[in-house]
Amino acid sequence: MLRLMMMDNVLARIRATEPARDISLLRELVAALRPARAGDLQQATDRLRALTHLLSSQPAWAHGLREYLAQVIGQRKLVHLLTDTGILQNQGFFGEIWRRLNHKWLPPSVNDDYLKDVFGQVFDEPDDYRWVSGVEPSVWHDVLMALDFPHQGWLRERVLGEMLEAVQVLSYRISAIGLEPELVRVHPDIERFESPFLRQNSEVVQFAEAWRAHLVAPQASAPDARHIDVLLTQCEEIVGRARRTASVQGVSVSLTRLLLRLTQNIGRLRTLLDLIEAPNLPDSIAMFRQLVEADNRKWSLRDLSQTNTELLALQVTEHAGRSGEHYVASTRAEWITMLKSAAGAGFIVGFMAMLKVLMARLVLAPVGYALLYSMNYSFGFMLIHVLHFTVATKQPAMTAARIAAAIDHGHKKLDELADLVVKVLRSQFVAIVGNVALAMPTAFVIAVAWQAALGQPLAGKEKSLHLLHDIDPFHSLALPHAAIAGVCLFLSGLISGYYDNKAAYNDIAARLQQLRWPRRLLGEARQARVTAYIGQNLGALAGNFFFGIMLGTIGTLGFVLGLPIDIRHVTFSSANFAFALVGLDYQLSTEQWVVSLLGIGLIALTNLAVSFTLALMVALRSRRVSFGQGNALAGLVWQRFRQAPRNFFLPPKE
Repeated sequence: MLRLMMMDNVLARIRATEPARDISLLRELVAALRPARAGDLQQATDRLRALTHLLSSQPAWAHGLREYLAQVIGQRKLVHLLTDTGILQNQGFFGEIWRRLNHKWLPPSVNDDYLKDVFGQVFDEPDDYRWVSGVEPSVWHDVLMALDFPHQGWLRERVLGEMLEAVQVLSYRISAIGLEPELVRVHPDIERFESPFLRQNSEVVQFAEAWRAHLVAPQASAPDARHIDVLLTQCEEIVGRARRTASVQGVSVSLTRLLLRLTQNIGRLRTLLDLIEAPNLPDSIAMFRQLVEADNRKWSLRDLSQTNTELLALQVTEHAGRSGEHYVASTRAEWITMLKSAAGAGFIVGFMAMLKVLMARLVLAPVGYALLYSMNYSFGFMLIHVLHFTVATKQPAMTAARIAAAIDHGHKKLDELADLVVKVLRSQFVAIVGNVALAMPTAFVIAVAWQAALGQPLAGKEKSLHLLHDIDPFHSLALPHAAIAGVCLFLSGLISGYYDNKAAYNDIAARLQQLRWPRRLLGEARQARVTAYIGQNLGALAGNFFFGIMLGTIGTLGFVLGLPIDIRHVTFSSANFAFALVGLDYQLSTEQWVVSLLGIGLIALTNLAVSFTLALMVALRSRRVSFGQGNALAGLVWQRFRQAPRNFFLPPKE
């Protein structure tokens, strides 16, 4: 009731006041319409219907509001609202981030001559778009019909003239973007054939001139934009081909931003052309709602990140998904190969664990420990990759992307997805078995040989008890630390995909091939093999290197900051258990045996679950895929486990 009285008061004051460009009364009217909560669409609908009723029952109020809106709109420049709001500007990604951060705490000045700035003052609440867009279009339609807006010929001509100017501005921008070197690089046919980006501009210029002539002499037939529509379709096809090319040749944030700006400008140009040719309330309402949302979210860092990195995130996860195909063992031969590969990694991890124990004996500053641990992890994991071995915990980030790709590519039959999940789980199981089955005995042999050769254990009693405590899931932070390691595994998967994309986009192999000093050092044939290997494996090498850096520095970072953060990795935990067993002269109680082995199993589960969940979420989001059949899929997988549990651990007979 109070808001209804406010609307009565505002409408009466608008009627009694001489029409002017001041927006204070318009802001009061929008405030009266605004619901108490932006998500309360019923309240917003009721208030708009009350406004419709007031305008219909009081023609004088409708006339006053109509004249007032005509002055507010007609006395200001409209073109910037149509060409800038909701469309990325010609600025770099990081420059745009900095601009938005600055404007969050110090908003830009308002130019009262531009409707774009006034628009943001009227709908000045950051969540106004929720109720404006949430209310049914028919409700807004009723308001405009009751208002009979716009009915003034001068305002229609003014708005139409501004729209024609906006159409030309958008067309020039499309032409400029279409000639950008980065777009030409991924689609060189633009230069070989007549560019639709240039042709559409000449057509738009002729269209605008013809419409202006039509306004002067209405008896002449109005021009149509059918030829422009065809050219814009050709521009959109080039954007699609550029995106497909990027999936092979890689992509950058700048290219993603370029394609996004091009798509937004083409979409806005189509909308304005439709409104010029056939003005209608539904399209006008749709554009109004779009402009309100764009203005409300113009400083949103989250929106900027999502829209500008979408294609890059897709390519990063896509590269990870292609790598994930190598981590899924479908046949018995692949299963045995995976077992051997994981066993080889376990053998190397045994020595890496030994080196870490020895490094811990040194007296160094915390940064020194971080550096040594990081290099041990990094070069060890890189060696494992070069020798074509497999670390089990590296699989989830890759296989999650593989599952997301299967969902995105239309393989949404639950039976097929359930089969893929079973294969992934089976592959993960054999990889863990291979890692632990050789890491533990390798570490045991090293510890025994060390003690036999030097007469003292590799890990003394105090160190051995500490190693056992580190894998105790009940009396230590072993599982939270394992979750941190899972996050690192997930990040290493993203890093791998990023550098694979970077190697393809920047043509790293060909550029390395051009260097002279490697040719003199290695010879031409060997240089070709080395550069080809780097081009194909840069992502994996970088991912393993940075994964080692993360594992080696997190514990030291926790010590320096006084925070209880560290990492627990299942393969290293199993090797450390073997060191502790020898260091305590095999005198472990039954409780220590059970707790330690249970801890290793839970660390493995935590490593895998965290990295897999995060990777699957990012992979699905990067593809804009929502999979609402998760419960049904889980039920199918459980049903398969009850029917044939052996298939989750051993491959079926061929």
